[in-house]
Amino acid sequence: MIKAIAIDDEAPALKVIENFCDRTDTITLQRTFRRPDEALSYLRQSPVDLLFLDIHMPSQSGLELYKSIGPSTLAIFTTAHSEYAVEGFNLNVVDYLLKPFTHARFFQAITKAKEILDRRQPTVPQEFLFLRVDYSLVKIAIGDILFVEGMDDYLRIHLQGKPPLLVRMTIKAILSQLPSARFLRVHRSYIINLGSIVNIRNKTIYLEGKEIPIGVSYEKEFFARFPIHR
Repeated sequence: MIKAIAIDDEAPALKVIENFCDRTDTITLQRTFRRPDEALSYLRQSPVDLLFLDIHMPSQSGLELYKSIGPSTLAIFTTAHSEYAVEGFNLNVVDYLLKPFTHARFFQAITKAKEILDRRQPTVPQEFLFLRVDYSLVKIAIGDILFVEGMDDYLRIHLQGKPPLLVRMTIKAILSQLPSARFLRVHRSYIINLGSIVNIRNKTIYLEGKEIPIGVSYEKEFFARFPIHR
């Protein structure tokens, strides 16, 4: 999960970024700031992976702020001024979003950031999860998970050859713990193990004894993995 903060002197612009982050499973927005100095103080105590930075701010420009932070933290510039694009890319920022931007364009920028972060971190195979069930921590093998079903404040985790587990957890939280190469969110209420797919017909995924619809918001990513079925 990408940890991010947003810095912009305009409250409506921050609301757009908050909304887009809430709709994107791979990122969590830790805080928003209207003053660069407050953001810098926060970053000294709580480093993040990614900054959303406006360029035109009264006290300090986004360009100056990013130069003071350094290249180890990724940045996406969000601005209404296209004339700074060249300078932004010279600083090796991830992307340059020209306001007003769409969620599709935002998602494209986040995908670039995730690819960069994935290349930085060595991949360590994760084989188990520890999840709180009632008052105990239960160890489950990731390979045993067929699919995850969201139910308001709970998740029902369906397992191979075992009864499902009911866990108090959000679907976004468990998605951040599952390997993205093996698991994919295909609906607002479902995450599937790609290896458990038996058949795909139209916009329905057939697992072992279960039919799962592909949500409109998730079609693009799913059919990018399975283009033959489009």
